[in-house]
Amino acid sequence: MPADLTALIAASARWLQAAYPSPTGALSRALAEAQARQAVALAASLCYPTSMDVQLLHLLAPSGSHRLDWLTGCEPHPDDPDTAWRTWVDETVVSWAACLLADPALAARAHQSLATTEHHSDAGSLQRLTHPSVLDSEAAALLRHPDLLESIAVLHRSQLLERLNLHGAGLPGRP
Repeated sequence: MPADLTALIAASARWLQAAYPSPTGALSRALAEAQARQAVALAASLCYPTSMDVQLLHLLAPSGSHRLDWLTGCEPHPDDPDTAWRTWVDETVVSWAACLLADPALAARAHQSLATTEHHSDAGSLQRLTHPSVLDSEAAALLRHPDLLESIAVLHRSQLLERLNLHGAGLPGRP
């Protein structure tokens, strides 16, 4: 049984990029993809903190993108034969990633919390997520826009804040 989150991270980041596309240009797409992957990888590591959690995920399968597609209007074209990847999208992970993309300070706090998981050594640099440059922000303008992400972020924000021990901490701009 696979003990990693690679398929979930790839599918969930791909979904975010499809729902919140970057401006045209290869550099913009690459920078937006890097930020989406960093946010999803961090969210997935926090959501599935142990190898047992990951194994259960593989046994039970993620939720898929149906509800997210419906909420954002990002449903696949009926003639698109390449939709199997959407079954590996995880709604909770995408929601948490949306929270992290919209709030770099929360992403930095989440990165600190990664030490409490079995994935702490897999993190690598999350600089683009936690301290985006002007170029990063421009490339991911839609992907990081708090108002656009809110319909997704609100789905599971309370569980993320609870996981980070921030529930009721009165984060700026959030109830």
